[in-house]
Amino acid sequence: MSGLRRLVVSDRFFFVTCRVMRRRKTLEDGELEGLARVVRECRAKHGFLLTAWVFLPDHWHAIFFPRTPLTIAGVMEPIKVGSTLRINRARKASGLLWQPRFFDPAPLPLNVFVAGRRRALRSVKEYHEKVAYIHENPVRAGLVERAEDWAWSSVREYTGTAGAALSPHPLLSIGRLFLPANEEARI
Repeated sequence: MSGLRRLVVSDRFFFVTCRVMRRRKTLEDGELEGLARVVRECRAKHGFLLTAWVFLPDHWHAIFFPRTPLTIAGVMEPIKVGSTLRINRARKASGLLWQPRFFDPAPLPLNVFVAGRRRALRSVKEYHEKVAYIHENPVRAGLVERAEDWAWSSVREYTGTAGAALSPHPLLSIGRLFLPANEEARI
């Protein structure tokens, strides 16, 4: 019998990484705005949950929860296609923008970066680690000194620094959820 387990592709939290193709120019602020609009439009159309995100010039991370019958591929495809079309149109360019492929690797250290990565999150602890990783990404990349200073992130909703209350990002807010208090609980 095979030791491989079939990946559940719905009704789970997925940590995803999407990287700009090496031969393509990195994204500018207006293009990050376009990406945010595409994610918002796809979420409105398909009804998946987005619980954390960050967009950087050369890649982005997010945590999605697709509900059956939607799959994680059904979340990613319209986002990648829609944002590629929008950005290519603005640049008067053509071709792929995002590196292809997604997989569910064994847990990797947080400092290991793999392009085109998706991971089904398995515990509350792992979920919180990925949220922290997402929000600290602009700091690690040297783009800002504090995560809250990066405009293209959900960090302000988590920290309450967007305004007087937990106000959402003007273009892309997160879905709220309640997880078990036990860090070792399976999700």
